[in-house]
Amino acid sequence: MSQTEVSRIKTPLVPLATLIGRELRNEKVEKPFVKYGQAALAKKGEDYFLIKPDCQRIPGNPSTAFSVFAIFDGHNGISAAIFAKEHLLENVLSAIPQGVNREKWLQALPRALVAGFVKTDIEFQQKGETSGTTVTFVVIDGWTVTVASVGDSRCILDTQGGVVSLLTVDHRLEENEEERERVTASGGEVGRLNVFGGNEVGPLRCWPGGLCLSRSIGDTDVGEYIVPIPHVKQVKLSNAGGRLIIASDGIWDALSSEMAAKSCRGLPAELAAKLVVKEALRSRGLKDDTTCLVVDIIPSEQPILSPSTPRKKQNVLTSFFGKKYPSSLGKSANKLSAVGVVEELFEEGSAMLAERLGKDFPSDPNSGIFKCAVCQADQPPNENLSMNSGPFFSPSSKPWEGPFLCATCRKKKDAMEGKRPIKPTITV
Repeated sequence: MSQTEVSRIKTPLVPLATLIGRELRNEKVEKPFVKYGQAALAKKGEDYFLIKPDCQRIPGNPSTAFSVFAIFDGHNGISAAIFAKEHLLENVLSAIPQGVNREKWLQALPRALVAGFVKTDIEFQQKGETSGTTVTFVVIDGWTVTVASVGDSRCILDTQGGVVSLLTVDHRLEENEEERERVTASGGEVGRLNVFGGNEVGPLRCWPGGLCLSRSIGDTDVGEYIVPIPHVKQVKLSNAGGRLIIASDGIWDALSSEMAAKSCRGLPAELAAKLVVKEALRSRGLKDDTTCLVVDIIPSEQPILSPSTPRKKQNVLTSFFGKKYPSSLGKSANKLSAVGVVEELFEEGSAMLAERLGKDFPSDPNSGIFKCAVCQADQPPNENLSMNSGPFFSPSSKPWEGPFLCATCRKKKDAMEGKRPIKPTITV
């Protein structure tokens, strides 16, 4: 059979449950090794990172191990980056139902990431500080990789064959037309900095505040249309493994995704991270904080990730996995990637909380207690409270059709959508 004939054979789509079931039944498929390296150069000292390779879904049970890697690129100060580093993981895990098996845990993770990001943002803004941070947050469980991101830090995947793909979406106003439209529709203004004489300079920014990003954690002084709702992508690697490069924009302003991957192929993760930073410095100089994590997900019998042999150039950097799934049911289905080495399990980037949390958020109506789907706070029901309690702000607002939200998280949701509280009517 010729290679052309082989390429025409369509592999049937495989559900997540089936993939995991095969892992459990096939003794030859072992959990991979996760090896990592980190390197950084500071210009302003606002980059922070998190490395936790020894997390466990069930405390004390090594077979439930998973790893977390994250980068927080702060701006206007360091407090938001530090706060997110210290609290985001806990907030994400608190939104996953307790006692579920691995399959259910992985299925719940994308929604929990949304809840955790929003909760962290609310908690930080309650401190009254005005700094902000990008976040690229990566969870690795076996061969399954889940990435959540806000801002312009980036995570790329380099797989066998030399194919490089983006697992994140940049939320820069200059480059993301969809986000510009969302910000202006929510009440923000997008434009460049005006200088003396009426000339416009620099990248597109959101006003008030002048932030170049449309999503972040923090940034209380900018406006609620700068949202903390992350883009989330979940994929499953083949047992050939792959390499993740997670880095702040100090890397990506100097190197393309392909350049970063190519600069360190065939090297151990620790050395690879240093070489990526060195290559960015050589290309552009130290213009910004520059932080890089390299994470290799490799078969247990391999000491390092095998060098990739580059394939013929393909247009895979911005849309390697294809389009988003059109419905909630579709999002949990699978799609075979273009090169046959990565299964896409989930992708969603909407900034609307109702679309991200869905209508079937886990709850126990028989317990007599409502649990907020974002902050996980318990609240006893009363005659004015229900799971879908109608519009909080205006009778003309579309009623909330999602899961129960407490008053604080409900206000946050409506503010992010550009709604404003009703002004009290004063009668004389």
